[in-house]
Amino acid sequence: MVQVRENVRPSLDEDVTRIESWLSSVHETLGYQDEQMTLIAKACELAQQHGRETAALCGHSAYYQGVMMADILIELHVDHETFAAAIIYPLYYYGAVSCEVIETELSSAALVRIVTGVKRMEAMQTIRRGQDMASMDRLRKMLLSMVEDVRIVLVKLAERAFALRVIKEEAEPVRKQIALDVQEIYAPLANRLGVGQLKWEMEDLAFRYLEKETYKRIAKLLDERRLDRERYIRDVINELESALVNAHIEGEVSGRVKHIYSIWRKMHKKSLAYDEIYDVRALRIMVGEVKDCYAALGIVHSLWKHIPREFDDYIATPKENGYRSIHTAVVGPEGKTVEVQIRTFNMHEEAELGVAAHWRYKEGVKHDASYESKINWLRQLLDWQEEVADANDAIEDLKAQVVDDRVYIFTPKGDVMDLPRGATPLDFAYHVHTEVGHRCKGAKVGGVIVPLTYELKTGDRVEVLTAKNGQPSRDWLSSHLGYLKTTRARNKAASWFKQLRREDNIIEGRALLEREAERLGIENIDYGRLTERYKMHSVDDIFIGVACGELRPLQLLNYLQPSIDKKEELMPVAQAVSLLQKEAQLGEVVVAGVDNLMTHMARCCKPVPGDQVVGYITVGRGISVHRQNCSNVAFEHVEKSRLVEVQWGDVECQSYPVDICIWSTELDHTTKALMMLLSGEKISVQSLNVQREKKGQPAVILVTLKVESLTILGRLLDKIQQLTSVTEVTRKR
Repeated sequence: MVQVRENVRPSLDEDVTRIESWLSSVHETLGYQDEQMTLIAKACELAQQHGRETAALCGHSAYYQGVMMADILIELHVDHETFAAAIIYPLYYYGAVSCEVIETELSSAALVRIVTGVKRMEAMQTIRRGQDMASMDRLRKMLLSMVEDVRIVLVKLAERAFALRVIKEEAEPVRKQIALDVQEIYAPLANRLGVGQLKWEMEDLAFRYLEKETYKRIAKLLDERRLDRERYIRDVINELESALVNAHIEGEVSGRVKHIYSIWRKMHKKSLAYDEIYDVRALRIMVGEVKDCYAALGIVHSLWKHIPREFDDYIATPKENGYRSIHTAVVGPEGKTVEVQIRTFNMHEEAELGVAAHWRYKEGVKHDASYESKINWLRQLLDWQEEVADANDAIEDLKAQVVDDRVYIFTPKGDVMDLPRGATPLDFAYHVHTEVGHRCKGAKVGGVIVPLTYELKTGDRVEVLTAKNGQPSRDWLSSHLGYLKTTRARNKAASWFKQLRREDNIIEGRALLEREAERLGIENIDYGRLTERYKMHSVDDIFIGVACGELRPLQLLNYLQPSIDKKEELMPVAQAVSLLQKEAQLGEVVVAGVDNLMTHMARCCKPVPGDQVVGYITVGRGISVHRQNCSNVAFEHVEKSRLVEVQWGDVECQSYPVDICIWSTELDHTTKALMMLLSGEKISVQSLNVQREKKGQPAVILVTLKVESLTILGRLLDKIQQLTSVTEVTRKR
C-alpha cells in the first residue's frame, strides 16, 4: 500500500546552511546506499561551487533552486540519479555548467541525459494559449512521448512546483503564464504519473494565481468551518468504526481531504453552491475482500439515509480504465451530506498505482487502450523501491523508453497536431488542409528543407511550402514510395485525380500500367482477366482505377499469374512426368498441376515469382523455367513439343537472381546511394558492373540482385528511380 510519511526533514534557508543535516535526512528517508549518497553529495558540491552566484528563478540562486527541487522529489521516492539531476539541473539550465563538466565531475552519463531532456521540454513554452481540450491532450501525450527517460518528467514537475512556490512576488503576467502552463499541462501530467502530492499542490497554487478572488472565497469558507468539519468527521468515523466492529468486518476508515481546486471544479461543472459539494465531508472505507465492501455499504446505508442519484458501483461495473470502488452519498448526522468511498486494500493500491483513472474520468478524455496501458506502466514508478527488490533492476526499469503509436508535431504557429507514427510532411500538409496538401511542393523541419518522404518525429516543427498552382503527383499514390503513410491523406490525393476528365484518366492509367509492365519485362497484358478479377465493366475502368490510385500497377501485374494457351504440340503431362526425376526445388514450380519435379531457373532471363513463365524440357537437367517473352524459347529452332505449361508453386522465403540496368549521370554518387539503399532494404547483390557510354551520356550500371517476387522487384525499381542522379532503371530483358 501507499504509505504517508510525516515530514520531519530539517528546513532549508536561502543559503542552504543545513545541507549536511538535510543529506543525512535524505539518506535515512530514502535508504540510498553509500555510493549513491556519494553521487548526491558530489552534486551538492558542484552546485555550491558553481551555483551560489548564479541567479535562477525569482532571484534565488541556482544552488538553492536545485536543492529545493530535490527536496520536492523526496516524497516521490525517486532513484539517486533523478535526485542528483534535480540538484544540478538549474546550473545547467542557466549556463553555470556544461554537459562536459557534469559528466567529468560526476562520472554519470545518465545525469547528462536527464538534464538535457528536461531542458528539451522547454519547447512547451512556445505553445499558443487557449487551445481546446483535444489539443491539450495531444500536448500532454507529446510531452511523454518526446522524452527518452521517464525520470525527465519527474524533474520537470519538481521544477514547475518550485516555480509555483516562489513566484508570489513576480509580476502578475509572469505568475499567470506559469500558472496556466501548470494547470493545462503539468498538473495533468503529474496525475498521469500518479504523483498525487504534486498534482494537488500544483492545481491549488495555479488556481490561486489564475482565480485569486474565487480561491480566497473558497479558502475562507473552508477555514471558517474547518474545526467543525474535523469534529464532525471524527464523530462519523467513530460511529462507523463501531458499527463495522459489531458486524465483525475488519477495515480502516479515514477522512479524505478535498482541495480547493477540486471543490471549485465540481461547483463549476455541476453548477452547485458550496454547501452542495458533498465530498467536502468525505470518508473512505478500506476492507480486505469484495464481499466486505458490500457488507460495509449495507452498514453505511443502515446508519444514514442514502442519496440514490449519488450511488455508483464501479466494482460491479469498473470504469474503462480499470478503476474499481463503490461511491455513495448519505445524509449523515445533523442532516449534513457525507460522501463515502468503499474499496478493498488491493483496489486502493490499484487506484493509486494503476491506470490514470482520476485524470481520465474527470477530464472526459476518450479512452485510448494503448496509451492507457503505457500510463499504467508509468504509474508503477511511484513506489519502485518497494516493488523491485534489486536496486539495479529498478534503475533499468526507470530507464525504459516511453513508446507511443503517435507523433506530436508543432505547426509554425505553435499548435500541436498528432499523426500516426511514420507520417511524412505530406501527410502533415493534408492534415492541415486538403488544398495545402494538393499544392505542397516541399517542407521544412526545424527550418531545414527535408524530402517529402521524411519520417516526422515528435517535437518537429513543420512548415509546408506550397506552389500557387501546384497539384498532386501520381507518385504520391504509390504506397511503396513513402510519400503518404495515412489513408486519409492518400484518399484526399486520390480524390483530386478522380475529378479529372474520364478520357484523361484512361490515357494516363494505360500509360502507367504499360510503362510498369515494360520496365518489369512483362509483355501481352491480359486485360480481360483483370477486368473479370476486379469486376469492372470495361478495361477503361481498370485504367481509370490506376490513374486515380485505386489500383496499383504492381498489384495488377502481380495478379496476372503465369498463363499460356495450351497447344496441341505441348508434351502431355504424363509423358513429361515420366521423363523427369522427382528431386530438388520442392514446391518451387508446379508443372501442369504436378509438383516435386526437377526444375531450374533459366540463367538467360532469370524469372522471379510473378513473371509469366513457361517450361522447357532439357536433356538430363529436368525443366528449365523461362519467362514467356524470353528470346531463347521464342526462336524458331526451339522444339515446341518440348515446351510445357508451368506455374509458380510455394516460393516463400526463396530469392531469385534478377538483372537490372540503371542509367546514371553521376556514377560515383549513384553507386554509393545504390549500395546504401540495397543495404537498407536487405537486398543481396550478386554482381555489379559499369558500362561507360560516350562522353556526355549516362553511364549504365548492370546489377544482379536476389529478390523474392515481382512485387518486391517493382518496389525496388521505384526506389532506385527516386535517386537524384538516376535517369532510368529497368529490368534487363
